[in-house]
Amino acid sequence: MSVDALKMRGPVRGTKDAKRVAIGSSVGAVIETYDFIGFGTAAALYFGTAFFPGSSSVAGTLLAFATLGVGFAARPIGGIIGGHLGDRVGRKPVLVASLITMGLATFVIGLLPTYAQIGVIAPILLVTVRIIQGIAFGAEWGGAIMISYEHAPWKKKGQFTGIVQAGFPVGLLLANLVFLVSVHLPGDWAWRVPFLASIVLVIVGLIIRSKVPESPVFEDVKNDGDIAKSPVTEAIKHDWRNILRGIGLRIAETAGYAVSITYMISYLHTENLASKSETLTALCIASGIGIVATMAWGALTDHIGRRTLYLAVCAFAVVFGIPMFLLVNTGFFLLVIATFVISYAVCQNALAGTQGAWFPELFDAARRASGASLAYQISAMVSGFTPFITTLLFLWMGWWGPALLFTTYALIGLVAAISTAETWGPTERRLADRALSELDAADELDSRPARMDDATFATPKASGTSAPRPVTH
Repeated sequence: MSVDALKMRGPVRGTKDAKRVAIGSSVGAVIETYDFIGFGTAAALYFGTAFFPGSSSVAGTLLAFATLGVGFAARPIGGIIGGHLGDRVGRKPVLVASLITMGLATFVIGLLPTYAQIGVIAPILLVTVRIIQGIAFGAEWGGAIMISYEHAPWKKKGQFTGIVQAGFPVGLLLANLVFLVSVHLPGDWAWRVPFLASIVLVIVGLIIRSKVPESPVFEDVKNDGDIAKSPVTEAIKHDWRNILRGIGLRIAETAGYAVSITYMISYLHTENLASKSETLTALCIASGIGIVATMAWGALTDHIGRRTLYLAVCAFAVVFGIPMFLLVNTGFFLLVIATFVISYAVCQNALAGTQGAWFPELFDAARRASGASLAYQISAMVSGFTPFITTLLFLWMGWWGPALLFTTYALIGLVAAISTAETWGPTERRLADRALSELDAADELDSRPARMDDATFATPKASGTSAPRPVTH
């Protein structure tokens, strides 16, 4: 690799807007996660009764989780649309459009009539809105990560994209804080209020995102006339191996989350191991820690590399699956909290914090949004139906089924990490140091004549005549 190969990652020092872009992208991620993850919490605690009554509690939970999975299945469609538009018309338009779509769909969920009010039409409407949510969420990530990555300095890509990825635990925290409060509300208001309240976040997010500048890398690609006619097709043609590797990397994170968090909420509730309030409290604690953890993990990859961290965390997750359930099976609240913290702040956040920089670096700039979005969102289909599959495994094998599934997902991530190239190893870091040194030397050379002139003419001549002013250009 050469310094030239690193140039399509954006300016060496990043842009002056890098921090503002990262924060703006993160705010959108907060809102979209609040909307999307809130659905998962509601599905685990409320939707089985509200939209699928007349069946056993297990059957109602299965149907609610199936609806949850539909949204995840729609995410690759959003990834294709968002990736194509992100590579064709820019990263910023995708950010705004996905946020508006997601916000309106989530608000509508809070208004939906239940099965008791209109019968079978209710779950049909729920599934329809869920599909719209999935498409919007699928388009969101690629735009947010790409624009932040391409504004960030070379040596701090992990740190800046980690800010964006930290938006997800912030959204998770907000969603569960609202549910923790609304759980005391009467009847359907317990799940309606969190969805209706999201409209406030959407308005704030739109105001912030409207001020985010376009990616400098996309502008370079456009100015050079290198915009791909069909970036998704070209990504599949040229980068299919990295797309497959990315899917494997993501499965360990997102499908692992579906077992350790989404399903675990339902498991603790149905097995009477923790109350709703205790479960949500534990998840809020884990989410709060996860905000800092995600940024810290992302920044760590700038120093040790993306692949190194991923290998270590996946290896840990492989052996954590069975202990994870042994801990919560005690019913001891402090151990429940510890389990959520480990499974989320370590097993999930470390992988998510790494992906923000690693995924864009696996693809050429002209098809970067498409390739990374495909890898990121196709894996969502696996995670989307994981709570459904996990519930079936529990009926067959008890808690061993979910535990072994978590281990399997981690093993898939480990194999994928082994087969994926390091994109920020010692060579890349050394080249970045050299590029920065050359810039610093050039800056010093540019500023030296002005300083020499000032020094030369600052002191009057001995004869008392005034010194001539230097000519500046």
